[in-house]
Amino acid sequence: MTEPEERAERLITTNRKARHEYFILDSIEAGIVLTGTEVKSLRRTGASLADGYADITNGELWLRGVHINPYEQGSYANVDPVRNRKLLLHRKEIHRLAGRLAQQGLTLIPLKLYFKNNVAKVELGVAQGKRAYDKRQDIARREMERSLKRQYAK
Repeated sequence: MTEPEERAERLITTNRKARHEYFILDSIEAGIVLTGTEVKSLRRTGASLADGYADITNGELWLRGVHINPYEQGSYANVDPVRNRKLLLHRKEIHRLAGRLAQQGLTLIPLKLYFKNNVAKVELGVAQGKRAYDKRQDIARREMERSLKRQYAK
């Protein structure tokens, strides 16, 4: 028999605001604990990562502030759309992240939510907040790149 085919990731949503608001220093993939109706909802409608963040409490990694739309046919089985959700990582990885987060000004933010081999995953970024002048520099750099592309396209 041959090796099983590697299934492609099926993207649910990305945090577009994250790269504008933060410098992403490192990223890590984590599993996410969901209920059945949350999984069904993710397959249909999606979620919002805009206000989400992750933190370590009592040696466990938790995702907070992420909104998963309620499942329309869920009735009593639906849960709070913005409830705290446990993330799955090995203990060594959690301790390594805790060491990084102890530094001044670093935080964990969700970058994207996706299905990988039919399992819900979240990509977390170790991030440092940008200041206003950093954002202006990024915008100026993008505008410069666009104008150069337009000149060379002619």
